[in-house]
Amino acid sequence: MPSKYEREVYDCMNPTLELLEKTENPHHRAILKNYCRHVHLEGAAMFEEITAPDMMADDPVYHITWGDNPFQVKGRKGVYDFYSGIGDIVLWNSGDKIAVADWGIADEMWFHQMSTGAELKKLGHKAEKDDGLYLVDSLQAFIWPYDENALLKGEHLYEDKSTLTIREIDPADYMTPERVREIHRECLADLEERWGPEYWVYRP
Repeated sequence: MPSKYEREVYDCMNPTLELLEKTENPHHRAILKNYCRHVHLEGAAMFEEITAPDMMADDPVYHITWGDNPFQVKGRKGVYDFYSGIGDIVLWNSGDKIAVADWGIADEMWFHQMSTGAELKKLGHKAEKDDGLYLVDSLQAFIWPYDENALLKGEHLYEDKSTLTIREIDPADYMTPERVREIHRECLADLEERWGPEYWVYRP
């Protein structure tokens, strides 16, 4: 039986796609397409593609406030290592309120993290049992600056800790990392079919 959360993963970028439909500015459209591809690449664990020169600016800086110890990540290599070190944690977003401008994207969303207690502890979350299955939910604001070539310059992730919940879930509701990566690969194929090859490359 599929997890009840799989549909949310399939639909996680729908608010961005809806905004794209209403956006005429070519630079803004390129930013939104980059954003869509980035999220699905991340979900598919395709980190080399995320940090490639056609997706990311030369010196990206990430500001991350998850868990008890906020931290920064700098440079493409640092970003690659950060993604690679997250481990087998399933991530997705829902309920986005998103806007795009010349400088980049602002997106307030519900952010979800699903994994074992042991894996979640690596990100600073407090889970009672290492072998338990947990869902972490919180309201977050994503500020993603982009450059004039619609390349990502970094991520500023701000968590409203007053909304943070961590709860153990039924194993029947658990989504394996392998299944979620499969979903994101399906979504990537759909985007390429919809927009054509190299749709994320801004050509003014």
